[in-house]
Amino acid sequence: MTINPTLRNYLLAASLLAAGTAQAQNAAPGTITVQVNKPGAAVPKNLYGLFFEDINFAADGGLYPELVKNKSFETDDHLIGWKAIKGAAGLSTYTISTQNPISATNNHFLRLTVATAGPDAGFVNEGFRGMGVKAGAEYTLSLWARRGPGSIGSLTVSLQDEKGQPLAQTKFSGLTGEWKKYTAVLKASATALKGSLQINVDGTGTADIDVVSLFPKDTWMKRENGMRPDLVQLLKDMKPGFLRFPGGCIVEGITLDNRYQWKKSIGDVAAREPMINRWNKEFKHRYTPDYYQSFGLGFFEYFQLSEDIGAEPLPILNVGMACQFNSSELAPVSSAAGKGPSASEPHDHATDDPTLETFIQDALDLVEFANGPVSSPWGAKRAAMGHPAPFNLKMIGIGNEQWGPQYLERYEPFAKALKAKYPKMEIVSSAGPSPDGELFDKASKRLRELNAEYIDEHYYAKPEWFRQNVGRYDNYPRTGSKIFAGEYAAQSVAIGSTENKNSWDCAISEAAFMTGLERNADVVSMASYAPLFAHVDAWQWVPDMIWFDNLKSYGTPNYYVQKMYSTNRGTTMLPVQLPGNAKNGTDNLFATAVADGSDIVVKLVNYSPTSRPVKVNLAGAKGLGKTGKATTMSSPDLQTVNSLTEPMKLVPQESTFAVNGTQVSYTLAPNSFTVLRVAGKK
Repeated sequence: MTINPTLRNYLLAASLLAAGTAQAQNAAPGTITVQVNKPGAAVPKNLYGLFFEDINFAADGGLYPELVKNKSFETDDHLIGWKAIKGAAGLSTYTISTQNPISATNNHFLRLTVATAGPDAGFVNEGFRGMGVKAGAEYTLSLWARRGPGSIGSLTVSLQDEKGQPLAQTKFSGLTGEWKKYTAVLKASATALKGSLQINVDGTGTADIDVVSLFPKDTWMKRENGMRPDLVQLLKDMKPGFLRFPGGCIVEGITLDNRYQWKKSIGDVAAREPMINRWNKEFKHRYTPDYYQSFGLGFFEYFQLSEDIGAEPLPILNVGMACQFNSSELAPVSSAAGKGPSASEPHDHATDDPTLETFIQDALDLVEFANGPVSSPWGAKRAAMGHPAPFNLKMIGIGNEQWGPQYLERYEPFAKALKAKYPKMEIVSSAGPSPDGELFDKASKRLRELNAEYIDEHYYAKPEWFRQNVGRYDNYPRTGSKIFAGEYAAQSVAIGSTENKNSWDCAISEAAFMTGLERNADVVSMASYAPLFAHVDAWQWVPDMIWFDNLKSYGTPNYYVQKMYSTNRGTTMLPVQLPGNAKNGTDNLFATAVADGSDIVVKLVNYSPTSRPVKVNLAGAKGLGKTGKATTMSSPDLQTVNSLTEPMKLVPQESTFAVNGTQVSYTLAPNSFTVLRVAGKK
């Protein structure tokens, strides 16, 4: 018979794979020796953690579930997210006014004037690429309103689906000439992925509206200003050792005015001033002029989230430098910098032309906000927000991804002042955006001379770079500064390419690289994949670890690799010897092992299209059980990805295997990452 060329090629590839698999299964297994009787250093408790940055709509429109965009009309373009209803009998005029506002921080509001009453007299908010609402779910609606001249006495507010059909509706009556807050609970009658909120004016005349909020009741821990629960659950399931926040380049800002200022992100949520997100126009191919930060998710919420998921908080603060890829603006260094703390009274905002002392004082105040007693100025602010107990902050980052002498001349007085007041505070420093080169070498050398606790190294590269650099930390100094692998992710096409995918090739290559991180855990104390989140309709950068739309979310293969490591971190490093005493990565076999209390955990990567039989010798182990648990991810197709439609296409699978004394015989699947766990005597 005649065979289609595509089918013929498929059958040929399948037969070759089958032949290769059979050959591998028939080959003599190589012996991997885990020296259980020669334990090494302790594995840091914070080894695997999370890097959060508000990029890809990770905060507003993502983890922070407020559904109304630009709820207070305080963005630069005051009507972003809002549109007047189109129709024959609509609004006669509308404008943004500042006449007798609610407050000094909420000093813009929407003023509507209606000449002819009708259903088209009103405004619609589009949300963040629409509003995701679920049938039967409840949403707290609130807004401030007052009436002016005319007969307007009420507002009708409706939650609508994509076709404009109402899902829930309420009426706020009794408008007066004074600002008043109105609240109601809307219960959605159906599910909508991209709904909207419509406000109609009942009657004729003038009405003022401000601070419009629609917030789901279903939040993490049912908090009033809580986080989106499915996204938090994905984080908590990883059992992360730390949470780094708020970034990332967002810490620096395009200019210093655009930097993240933590003091503006705390206090009354309605009074927090929004600011343009530095990623809104960074990439011409992902132009996003409506990307703002509301700061509903601010530093208090970051600390609270860290506590909720069992992670150490790791805030990163600006060191007096704007992003060097943008303006490279610098805050001046004066002779007084680094001489210690100044006034203890809280200052809510930085000066218009900040010097380095401003940034240092912000750091000192942050430690007090996190750890200070309720009797202290900043500790009192924390207590007023509902958390009188300290957050137990132990480490802080000075600068994000800066490089060159400009960074070092600011880092030194910054670190000196911080250590003078808080000598036990551990500091994360920056080695720049590249993992090699003259600037990297000079920064690393100087930071070691300054006894920096952690040096932050970043690497974004092709998958093969990660496999080829698995031995990167084998020859690093075993004493002195530790390494924070603060940002890394394999790029399937190229750094910054819109075609990058969260493919299995990227994830398994990261798994291979992480064997080098783990077996050098006496040098590498912390590591985190980046970026963390991305909205499928509003991303700026790919790849990303967790993807979501307005209703659903999923973990990528990269997410599950990170989770397999973090949930099997162990407590003590164990030496591993590959077959023939080969180097890690020889013949695309990568391995690491740890003791986890009395359990023994072996992680194995087989970057090969054929299966690989191995014999694992747990040398010196005693009292082992007769079976163990294997957790495996594998795919014959290295381009496999998960998606919203197939969120579980490639996820870990569990099985059991036999343990014969101290010997384990196991066949590694093609293109696989496997965790073998053997229980020891309790």
